Amino acid sequence: MGERERFLERTGTFAYPDLALYQVARFFIVAALEMQSVAVGWQVYEITRRPLDLGLVGLAQFLPGVFLFLVAGHAADRHDRRRLLNICYGGFILCSGLLLALTVRGSRSVHFIYLVLLLLGAVRSFNWPASRALLPELVPAEYFSKAIAWNATTLQAATILGPALGGVLYAANRGPGLVYGTATAASAIALVATLRIRSRSESRPAEEMTLHTVMAGFRYVWREKVVLGSISLDMFAVLLGGAVALLPVYASEILKTGPWGLGLLRSAPGVGAAVMAIALGKWPIRGRAGLIMLWCVAGFGVFTILFGISRSLLLSLLSLLLVGATDMVSVIVRAILVQFATPDAMRGRVNAVDMLFIGASNELGEFESGLTAHWFGTVPAVVLGGVGTLIVIGLWAWLFPELRKVDQLHPVDSVR
Repeated sequence: MGERERFLERTGTFAYPDLALYQVARFFIVAALEMQSVAVGWQVYEITRRPLDLGLVGLAQFLPGVFLFLVAGHAADRHDRRRLLNICYGGFILCSGLLLALTVRGSRSVHFIYLVLLLLGAVRSFNWPASRALLPELVPAEYFSKAIAWNATTLQAATILGPALGGVLYAANRGPGLVYGTATAASAIALVATLRIRSRSESRPAEEMTLHTVMAGFRYVWREKVVLGSISLDMFAVLLGGAVALLPVYASEILKTGPWGLGLLRSAPGVGAAVMAIALGKWPIRGRAGLIMLWCVAGFGVFTILFGISRSLLLSLLSLLLVGATDMVSVIVRAILVQFATPDAMRGRVNAVDMLFIGASNELGEFESGLTAHWFGTVPAVVLGGVGTLIVIGLWAWLFPELRKVDQLHPVDSVR
């Protein structure tokens, strides 16, 4: 091992300055969105007291992606991805500022909040494929797996700090104004960090935007059955098993805590995910990656059920911590599979498809949780979701035998 290789081994992926700036930007933007999400959820539930309206919070952020993800993916493959990120981070600043303005004006209408969330969803539609497609440009291929793990660690650190800080600031200020102001400032820091990343715009084919070119990502994912199986598994598991949208109800009515308790509940999955990401960064999965992912998603379902029936804050936090830890295995395996299996010229469009699947699992999952809670009650909605996740695992293990057979995580040839 040469001197440079030993240096990189000691310093890790942060030996690359542009990657460090990327991580700083991602940390602050995710922290901003997470603390803002806590404030929006509590504010909406405080106004209406209806779980269904919490579901609409997720739906409002998901719908723009349905209409824009193909265009967003094509844009990420045609234009400078760093510049796209700069525009998106400016959009996040605008959305946080609008929520702050509504609060300062004393608005009690959830409809205005939903309008801002629609705009936020549109910005996120362009942010995800550009951000994901930019990451492989910042490090050599041999360090990419570690970059994925460290990126996941950074994001989970933000998902821990963001909700906890959001809950504390909301409780201290007795309202969401301070949270939205802090989110605006954090988004501005992310923008400054991204502006300092050196542009790596390469000459890409100037494809005309046609139905054929924008659908290329779908066609590619459909051909790569391992990629299709991994992202669709994550989508349906989290769509059914996600309980995040109902945490304000649990904090307020079941566990009898205030906004601070909601912040802890929102942070708990991030703690588990961060610990798992650090562990996988130090001890990567060496074999049987597909089976490990399937078993971990099954654990996600089991711990979701445990959270659903819990009446103890401590047990609820432990359950959510384990939910985050098991989910992180799926997140990292899927991210490596998708990036390794995708040529650079296609990364924007393939990541846009991945974004749609993830959006369906997260934001649409919030709507599903709110709707089922409206129909059956909060606890049955969460428990049924966990059971649904276990059913999905059995089906996917049968439908995608290629996924079960994935052994080591390597570049393209190993996943085809």
